Amino acid sequence: MCGILGAYGGETQISLQQQLELLAHRGPDHQDALHLNDLVLGHTRLAIVDVENGQQPLQSPEGRYHLITNGEIYNHREIRQHMPDYPFQTNSDSEVIIALYQQYGPRAVERLDGMFAFALYDADTDSIYLARDPLGIKPLYYGWQGDTLYFASEIKSVHHIVDKLHEFPPGHYYHDGEFVQYFDLKGLAEGTADDPIPSLDDIRQNLTRAVRKRLMSDVPLGVYLSGGLDSTIIAAIVAQDIPNVHSFAVGVEGSKDLENARAVAHMLGTQHHEYIYDVDQILAALPKVIYHLESFDPSLVRSAIPNYFLAKMTREYVTVVLTGEGADELYAGYHYLKGFDDEDTLSDELIALTASLHNCNLQRCDRMTMAHSIEARVPFLDVDFVRQSMRVPKSLKIHPDTQTEKWALRQAFSDLVPDSVAWRRKEQFSEGAGSNDLLVAIAETQISDAEFAAESAAIKQQTGIEIESKEMLLYYREFDRRFSDKARALVNLWRGETVHPN
Repeated sequence: MCGILGAYGGETQISLQQQLELLAHRGPDHQDALHLNDLVLGHTRLAIVDVENGQQPLQSPEGRYHLITNGEIYNHREIRQHMPDYPFQTNSDSEVIIALYQQYGPRAVERLDGMFAFALYDADTDSIYLARDPLGIKPLYYGWQGDTLYFASEIKSVHHIVDKLHEFPPGHYYHDGEFVQYFDLKGLAEGTADDPIPSLDDIRQNLTRAVRKRLMSDVPLGVYLSGGLDSTIIAAIVAQDIPNVHSFAVGVEGSKDLENARAVAHMLGTQHHEYIYDVDQILAALPKVIYHLESFDPSLVRSAIPNYFLAKMTREYVTVVLTGEGADELYAGYHYLKGFDDEDTLSDELIALTASLHNCNLQRCDRMTMAHSIEARVPFLDVDFVRQSMRVPKSLKIHPDTQTEKWALRQAFSDLVPDSVAWRRKEQFSEGAGSNDLLVAIAETQISDAEFAAESAAIKQQTGIEIESKEMLLYYREFDRRFSDKARALVNLWRGETVHPN
């Protein structure tokens, strides 16, 4: 995992060293840059694969192509096997991007299996090629200042430079001045309409493959374990391949997540670690959480706080961690989804939920782990598993009699997951970790009724944003202190409605 930063075309206004420092947490192992023609490429590296030789920017043997990338390419070994004549110079998973581009041009991205955001420069044609993975697991932002295109892994490194900032859309590449969509989630779902309905065994086998694919690493690896269904399934699969794997849980003293995680860790035989935090630690960490999260959305900040502490502890033991993001969106894990009676309407809502992950749950997952220089991997969002999950009918996601959500996952892994976990009620991470009430109390003590009324009215008049609570105002204040209005425009606010109301 890494941080990337670049500028292309025209006169750059970028102070590369200064801006790269803002991404140093994403890659503490190595930092380097390339200045060539009207191009600047900067990279901060967290070494995961080919630790000794994988420094970036990478260069093709003849010096024509230059690459910076953030992420992991899980099928890089298979790609190498199919390109025996290419003179690979490293064992880095990223180097296959250059080889594929030389053979397939911008369609090369369609042959990658992984999570990624990258920039590739062709010195002969003076052209830039940018791409982001299908679901937006890895972040990428871009904007123009005059004729110069700027791009970066995080908002904080470019928001003050560009005229307007944009999120690079997942499943797209940029080439010859145009954005091209190479992956469409709704199209993927429609394309599976004639496929057979997966059996529970099919679901189990495919998710197991997705997990094992993500065990590729030259550094220590662990699992997040909240004691809920999703993280327990992932941890159980990993524990079959890595005995005594490290597992990590977080919460306030006496929280449900800690209690449940202990029981699961004991059953799986993991090396289990806990981080217990209190109100003083929340107050001290909140500015850092919002700075790294790059959001003031209350639901996102709430869940980011325990994740921030969790990643902080995890970094003491491992560099790569597997997490459970994506299961709720694919298998109808949210309570409100039980109100969808029609198969097609539920399917549309799940597609919309999955497509929106890049600027909510995945943003939190990436930023909180990267704040502590950890790479997070999300097996449930393996594209093959997503494709298969689109074919699972409503009756296997929400049981028609008991209304149990994620029913197919519970049944497919029933022998690996204890009943106390398999049938546990779905909770938000911050709810299970026990921090929700603390955050509301903090806001109440710091903001008076008069302050809330005056500030929320002023913010609405200036920005159009409805500040709905003192808690939200607390987060907004900190965000506004750190970021510009261009960054604020990218904040996704979850209002609790359905994502796909039609």
